Amino acid sequence: MRLSRRSFILYSILRALVIVVLVRSILSREYENVALCILSLLLFLMPALAEEQLKIEIPPLFEALIYLFIYAAEILGEINHYYVLIPGWDTMLHTINGFLCAAIGFSMVDLLNRHSRRFNLSPFFLSMVAFCFSMTIGVLWEFFEFGMDQLFFLDMQKDFIVKSFGSVTLDPKGLGRPIRVSDITKTVISTASGKTYTINNGYLDIGIIDTMKDLFVNFIGAVVFSVIGYLDVTNRSKKPISTELLIRRESPEEAAHIEEKILENEQETEAELRKRIRRPGQRRGR
Repeated sequence: MRLSRRSFILYSILRALVIVVLVRSILSREYENVALCILSLLLFLMPALAEEQLKIEIPPLFEALIYLFIYAAEILGEINHYYVLIPGWDTMLHTINGFLCAAIGFSMVDLLNRHSRRFNLSPFFLSMVAFCFSMTIGVLWEFFEFGMDQLFFLDMQKDFIVKSFGSVTLDPKGLGRPIRVSDITKTVISTASGKTYTINNGYLDIGIIDTMKDLFVNFIGAVVFSVIGYLDVTNRSKKPISTELLIRRESPEEAAHIEEKILENEQETEAELRKRIRRPGQRRGR
């Protein structure tokens, strides 16, 4: 509240809304929604814990975006079924996720790069690190969705109905030639228990298209911020781009403190290396 009254008000409103949904879910005995509400409340605490443990200050706008993202993904998306009711909801969130993760990766490396004598990374390399960090987070999330679908059949990787596909499995001669199937009007699924499911207007794709779509929009978000970060660094000495709302900026006092800490760590590392180098020679002298 001291750092940003608006962010605190937004946090309080979203937390109150989550608690209302939590109480409603308990009364209706929707225990899966109860778990999602508890998860959301815990995720709301992560920015404050990160600031406390890492001794950093998250920009207010960036912190507000994190809160909104959590609420949109868990409460609106999962509990209120926006993923199904609103086309493109999942796509929008994955795009924002790529953007935010790139901002996090860029800020961490940029702080180190500006205050260390050992590091002097080019703006292009900083942007590449931010891009790779964002894509790694996106891939790890898709691993998580795949694992949940395989273990608990949650269908986190949403299905798509497609009208055509190519498959080497359908090659009658087994020569690995892709057989193209087009204009599918109906797919019938029969189980060993005798149940039958009919899918009209196509074939049910199990998560592949959704996964690739999520990674692609994550790629777009990561590229957008990587370009912004690159322009910010290259123009910092001239006319900085206004990215201080998303990228961590420290005060002169904080900058001096960071440089002092990094210098102490570097000196300790050098002293430890010298000790290791001297030890073999000392043993031989004895």
